[in-house]
Amino acid sequence: MANRSSNRAAVPEAKGALDKFKYEVANELGVPLTDGYNGDLTSRQNGSVGGYMVKKMIEQQEKQMAGK
Repeated sequence: MANRSSNRAAVPEAKGALDKFKYEVANELGVPLTDGYNGDLTSRQNGSVGGYMVKKMIEQQEKQMAGK
């Protein structure tokens, strides 16, 4: 297996949209995510952003699959 970074987007063209989505979710959750250094955030804060992003993406995909 090739040595690949897990942070690489499967569709590089989507990187900008994913970054924007990440900041929108962080704002909704009250997590003070910045474009610079975020080492002062807890694992819980960062995990909540990622987890909520996945939840919202799954909900959107389910709606599309249901034809809504």
